[in-house]
Amino acid sequence: QVQLVESGGGLVQAGGSLRLSCVASVASGTILSLDYMAWYRQAPGKQRELVASETSSGITAYADSVKGRFTISRDNAKNTVYLQMNSLKPEDTAVYYCYAITRRDYWGQGTQVTVSA
Repeated sequence: QVQLVESGGGLVQAGGSLRLSCVASVASGTILSLDYMAWYRQAPGKQRELVASETSSGITAYADSVKGRFTISRDNAKNTVYLQMNSLKPEDTAVYYCYAITRRDYWGQGTQVTVSA
C-alpha cells in the first residue's frame, strides 16, 4: 500500500515560483519501484489535466502550456517527486495532484496553488 502526500502549494504573485513535493509513504525500509510518476492539476469547473510526467528511466514529458517553466524531478532515496514551477501565471491556479504507478495507480490528496495577477 502506497500513500502519496503533496505539499508546497500556496499563494504567489505572477512571475513567482513554487516547488511542490510528493512523498510516497511506505513501510520503513521499503524501496519503491515507481514505473511512472506525474503531476496533474484541476481548476474549479475544469477537467483534470496532465501537467508533467516522468518514467522510471527518467524520461520526462510536459504539457505545452508549462514547457520551459515547470520541471519534474525525483529523489529516490527520499521517495519523493518534485514539481518546480517557475514564471507562474494566473492560469496555473489549480489543485495539483501527484500520481504514481507501481502495481496499480495512486493519487495524492492535492495541494492548492494560487497565482495572483
